[in-house]
Formats: sequence, structure tokens, C-alpha cells
Amino acid sequence: MLLNPRKTKDELVAWIRGYFQSGGPALSAVLGISGGKDSSICAALLKEALGSERVVGVMMPCGTQSDIDDARLLVSHLGIAAVELNIGPACRAMTGMLMGNEALAALCGTDACSGADAPRLPGEAGVNLPPRLRMAALYAVGQLLPGGARVVNTCNASEDYVGYSTKYGDAAGDVSLLSHLLVEEVLQIGDTLDLPPSLVGKTPSDGLSGQTDEEKLGFTYKVLDRYILTGICEDEAVKARIDRLHGANLHKLRPMPAFALPKEARA
Repeated sequence: MLLNPRKTKDELVAWIRGYFQSGGPALSAVLGISGGKDSSICAALLKEALGSERVVGVMMPCGTQSDIDDARLLVSHLGIAAVELNIGPACRAMTGMLMGNEALAALCGTDACSGADAPRLPGEAGVNLPPRLRMAALYAVGQLLPGGARVVNTCNASEDYVGYSTKYGDAAGDVSLLSHLLVEEVLQIGDTLDLPPSLVGKTPSDGLSGQTDEEKLGFTYKVLDRYILTGICEDEAVKARIDRLHGANLHKLRPMPAFALPKEARA
């Protein structure tokens, strides 16, 4: 855990300032606002580093979002610019296009594809579609801003370790603020910021599966953070699950593999 959270927070704010300064004085930060701890803490850090006028929060419910008021509370509390874009219609249109395609249905099998009127894609495809649409929306917003923008990734090191993110969804972005901080360390940073405690201490959930993060993962972040830092986990079944998730999801953290053309292949 962090020895001096406030010092780390100040260093992080200075780093953010330096990164955005290299892009010009009008460059903004754009990030998705869920109302959870990670987006709340990232937004507060960005405001401290850049000022409220250079931070744009984008709320992106998929139809109805039960905790959308938390996201609204955050942008109001920080005084940053905000846009609310409901991706529900886009998600339904994409789902209908995919599920109504006969060739795709043949590839998926009749058990997996239930037709164009299906409420969502089956399995992980249905869970991961909204985050990917949200990332497309964030980049569109960023490119529409007159001074240009960088999309901020809000993932943390604990989630990244076990692949608890969507590739090309919330795992994407131009700059990452928390990817070297464990969940418990992110919370330590959050305690140094001017944020409503209800947002920093909010039970983490992906808002998609109907489960909390820890229920879906099968272990607590406290157990995960300790294992990442020390390699110690007394529960062998949990240790095996963490190792399995880490190994299976390394492709999300590593650069895309690319064939290296031998020098002698070109004249």
C-alpha cells in the first residue's frame, strides 16, 4: 500500500499536467463517468491538474442506469463539463444487426443466436458490446472538441491483472492514470481528494452483469491486491483462479503480436 497517498496524488497531478501540456494549452481530457470510484477519482485528479474547463465527463447509460444519479452528482460536484449520451438505441441496433444475420446465426448455432429481436447478444459478447460502444462515443466526443482531446483510461492495476476489463472498450484510451495503482491504493488516493465519500466507497460493479465486481471475480480486491504484492494467498482455489484469469487475459496487457518481416525478404 502507499506510504504517503497525498504525496503520490501530488506527483500524479504533476504528471497529468506535464502529459497534457505536451499537447498544447487547449487540449482537453475526455473520460467516461459511471459514478464509481475509478472514474470519480480520475475526474477529480484531472480537474486538479487541468482545471474544470479542460475536463469533459461523458455519462453513457445503456437504456436505464439505476445509479446514473451518482454520475450526475460527480460532475455537478466537480463543476466539469458533462454530456449524457444514451447508447441504448445504438446497442439495440447493433444487436439486431448481428442477431438477424442468417450467416452469423449459422456460425453461432441456433442456441447462441435467437434472432433480430433478441434483447442482447449472448454471453460475453453481450457484456462487452456496451463498453466498446462507449469507447467509440468517447473518441467521437474528443474529436469534436475544438481544441482536441485525449481519452482517459480509468482501469486500475488490480482489474488489469485479472483482465477485468473489455479489450477496446474500457481497457482502451490515450492515457492511463491508475494502471499502476492497486484498488486499495486507488482508494487511498481517493481519500485525499475532494469527493463525496459515497462515490469513493461505492461497491464496485460493472453495471452490466447484475453482480458486484467481487461476486463476479470470485474473490475480494483485498485478497487480490495482497496476492499481487506478496504472492501470498492461503486459499488454493482462489489462488488458482487468480492465476488462471491472469494468464488467460495477458493478451489485453501486451502489445498486439505482429509478424516481423526478415530483412532479407525485401530487395
